[in-house]
Amino acid sequence: MDILLGLTAPNTPYSIIEFQGGGFDPPGGGGFDNCYELTNHEFARIFYKNNLAAGVTIFNIYMTWGGTNWGNLGHSDGYTSYDYGAAIKEDRTITREKYSEIKLQGQFLRVSPNYAIAEASNFTSTKYTDNKNIAVTALTTKKDDAFYVVRHADYRTTDSASYTLKVKTSTGTLTIPQLGGSLSLHRRDSKIHVVDYPVGKFKLLYSTAEVFTWKVLGDKTVLVLYGGADEVHEVAVKGQEKVKVVEGDGVKIEKKNGAVVFQFKTSTKRRVVQAGSLYIYLLDRNAAYKYWVPTIPSKKSGEYGSSVMNPDAVIINGPYLVRSVAVEGSKLSVQADFNITTPVEIIGAPKGTSRLSINGKDTSFTKSKLGNWLVNPEIKLPTVKVPDVKSLDWHYIDGLPEVKKDYDDSKWRTADIKKTLNSKWPLNNSVSLYSGDYGFNAGALIFRGHFTASGSESKLKLWTFGGRAYGSSVWLDDKFVGSVTGGGNNNNDTSTYKLPKTEKGKKHVVTVIVDNMGLNGNWVPGVDETKQPRGILDWHITSDSGKETKVSKWKLTGNLGGENYKDKFRGPLNEGGFFFERQGYHLPSPPLTSFKSGSPFKGLSKPGVSFYTAKLPLNLPSSTHDIPLSFTFKNNTSSTGAYRAILYVNGFQYGKYVANVGPQTVFPVPEGILNYKGDNWIGIALWALEKSANVDGLSLTAGVAVQTGRKPVKVVEGPKYSRRQDAY
Repeated sequence: MDILLGLTAPNTPYSIIEFQGGGFDPPGGGGFDNCYELTNHEFARIFYKNNLAAGVTIFNIYMTWGGTNWGNLGHSDGYTSYDYGAAIKEDRTITREKYSEIKLQGQFLRVSPNYAIAEASNFTSTKYTDNKNIAVTALTTKKDDAFYVVRHADYRTTDSASYTLKVKTSTGTLTIPQLGGSLSLHRRDSKIHVVDYPVGKFKLLYSTAEVFTWKVLGDKTVLVLYGGADEVHEVAVKGQEKVKVVEGDGVKIEKKNGAVVFQFKTSTKRRVVQAGSLYIYLLDRNAAYKYWVPTIPSKKSGEYGSSVMNPDAVIINGPYLVRSVAVEGSKLSVQADFNITTPVEIIGAPKGTSRLSINGKDTSFTKSKLGNWLVNPEIKLPTVKVPDVKSLDWHYIDGLPEVKKDYDDSKWRTADIKKTLNSKWPLNNSVSLYSGDYGFNAGALIFRGHFTASGSESKLKLWTFGGRAYGSSVWLDDKFVGSVTGGGNNNNDTSTYKLPKTEKGKKHVVTVIVDNMGLNGNWVPGVDETKQPRGILDWHITSDSGKETKVSKWKLTGNLGGENYKDKFRGPLNEGGFFFERQGYHLPSPPLTSFKSGSPFKGLSKPGVSFYTAKLPLNLPSSTHDIPLSFTFKNNTSSTGAYRAILYVNGFQYGKYVANVGPQTVFPVPEGILNYKGDNWIGIALWALEKSANVDGLSLTAGVAVQTGRKPVKVVEGPKYSRRQDAY
């Protein structure tokens, strides 16, 4: 790729934008945990390092954190969660190993400026190694330094392979390891071996162990190297006569070819080798995951660091996450998170500092033989107790008054557009029932077709479009006719429904709900997939003999106001067209005098829609702990019937649960949307698609609490309920 770039755009950097950081998962799919397994830490080692082997200098990963499609933000090929199997989980936790692997690679690049001027070559399995099953790509500079990226020739293999490496150094061509044995590549793995690698005023002749970071820390230089479990590695240091082990054991040291060479086998026990004022920390990979290199704010690096190569920093070993450090006079302040009780080691405390605070608390420390600060911070991890959602004081209101005999739809938008603006999908009938033509772009769509019966009507044929895994339901007056319950692959449906008996000369109304799952993405240029309409594309009311009864008038609604939406705070997509949304009953503090006592756990005894709301009080230690919370549905469609549920949290739509399609059952909601120190209003819209339906189980679940150094989270104070004068 680098060679091709040189031929086509020699004066531009090689950039890869939106390289795979996870994967899409469709409705009815396997779930994002499975997406992660396909694009996990091993994937990151092989493919991200392969990109580095190609000489990439602008490397963007999609996604590092996917987050949540709250408020109908998503497209129809996804669902509420946009976890993506990314390095950071949807609930913001960093327990996936891919996060740590990317951290290792990122820190290596930050302290390796010569990588940016290295020229890539084609990979080969014969030139640099004795094992034809190993592929090696050399990146070389006009200086002596070089990077050798090693992987299996067949990147799909999970086998282990041994090899030696033949490299060109400033002292000649060497085959390494020089002290015997061989290097190894276990399972799906890749490594970057460095040659003539500068470390401040020092130089490594080579290192088979990978570089995590290095720092000049006062009168010392610290280099951190790592390798996979049970691997033999070898390091050669130029220009140093005295090399000794100052921590640990099991390191073999010899002088070879004008350098001091030492060899070791990775272990859970750390070793430290001293070469003059260079201290080389030898870790296994899992131990390296616990090391952090926070930038010290300065005019050069900014408050949170910058693109400056190798800025001033400290090295910290131990916490779950290090958020930041700062020097305040003689005090080093560390903001960090802890998920377990663990000691903390600070390597290279800045000159002039003699005091330490962690998360704002002054903390005493001791010094190790290496001069590092050692501290055992006080860690308190609470047992988090949250309310039982089932025991809340639930109230409900009819969510579909449109099917009642005396319902008045005179304020609804009349469907009177006879020529759609949609250039991709011409009309199939007399007027447009494309919701987008009328400014209704998100959430539930409701249509009411008025006709005068001949008395012979027996069939209703409908062609509806709602996007992947959508559902729809149909009533004739107040009688349920049928539903499209949805499936993982269907985005539209043509169904013929059997109608109840009609009376000649009587006026009837067909009511249709269509669940808009979001617009399509434009994956292929020119195909215009995003123009696929939402709503009703065609309809016919006929007798058994085929005689058609004309619909005299169609009315339709989506969110109140359409594109002139009411809730400017939560945005244009947060609300759909259900009655309770148009009224604003999903907002905090709804008028419970208009509701009745009832619970979604009891649910509906017949097809239809109900909206349930309850106050949820929380009192969690959020000032000291970061506690991920999620609403979790019990997945038991066989006993609860096919249904859809929409979750609202303080007025924000934070989940669309499709019980009979899935796969999502867990809906994270962040602090800030949830008030961890006060009352919250929870709403559940329950749509029964067939007979009866109820929420068999819904709970508020807490993830692992971490003692945190973050700043306090401010609650998003969205507008509460107030009567909407123009609501219908």
